[in-house]
Amino acid sequence: MPALTIVMYHYVRELKHSRYPEIKGLTVDGFKEQIAYIKKHYTVISGTELMDAIVEGATLPPRPLLLTFDDGYIDHFTEVFPVLDREKLPGLFFPPAKCILEHKVLDVNKIHFVLASVPDKRSLVDYICKRIDENRNQYNLSTSAAYWENMGKPSRFDHAEVMFCKTMLQRELPLEMRQNITGELFSQYVTRDEASFSRELYMNPDQVRVLQNQGMYVGSHGYDHFWLNTLTSKQQEEEIDQSLMFLGSVGADVTRWIMCYPYGVYNESLLSVLKSRNCVVGLTTEVDLAHLGEHNPLTLPRLDTNDLPKDSNAEENEWTVKAFK
Repeated sequence: MPALTIVMYHYVRELKHSRYPEIKGLTVDGFKEQIAYIKKHYTVISGTELMDAIVEGATLPPRPLLLTFDDGYIDHFTEVFPVLDREKLPGLFFPPAKCILEHKVLDVNKIHFVLASVPDKRSLVDYICKRIDENRNQYNLSTSAAYWENMGKPSRFDHAEVMFCKTMLQRELPLEMRQNITGELFSQYVTRDEASFSRELYMNPDQVRVLQNQGMYVGSHGYDHFWLNTLTSKQQEEEIDQSLMFLGSVGADVTRWIMCYPYGVYNESLLSVLKSRNCVVGLTTEVDLAHLGEHNPLTLPRLDTNDLPKDSNAEENEWTVKAFK
């Protein structure tokens, strides 16, 4: 079985001409160029082809590649879908149900837009540290200095200050506290009208149905976009079942389906829940090629869009070469 390249996308938009040019995403031209590169060097497969290979042992074509789009952004309907439709390529879309149905902005996206709205990231670090020190006793927290020492470290794509803000507000602080801080910052720097912002940011149910009806694959990205490995087994069941109800409502197949883990995280309890619900494939954010004969189908790795060239005429890069060996 050939190595499978799975590429992960989030924002795809005209960044320079948007209200938030600092959002970390892919430009539309960059996406078109990357798709041209992919067509030149790979064979793009569908979610159904992948599930057939796993369940039935069907053979994948040479140099298979899967295009995956997380978080249900309106970009995926207005910018991505027309390109895929024109090029006759299948894509896999994973919208969290809550933001589609309830017009809520996910906390992860609130953080993105706060960071894109505040040039001085150190001021955000200082604000979070101030709130930590104010609430140390109530939540039994460490000192802000200790948190900075442990969490203020750069990643592949972000500086230390940005990673500190993301880590503290996405998972490190108690849920109630991080939701409060994130909400405060979002209201101060972005907008107080969350519902209107949500409608601008995410697809609506009819647009998701169009993707499904036009041959794209729509899979699960949870309901609330929680860190699923932090939930109890019962909570995981509720989260997955709510997500499957949403998928059924937009016409997606829930008898054999694909899970895309929010933040890429999972645990054994979650894998057990997924197996009991007939999930065939699980997608993580581990950076690697997928080998179906070696990887657990429920924990397949993916590349980020930044791991492949955004130039149709680029030479084969290291990941492309590695996929062909």
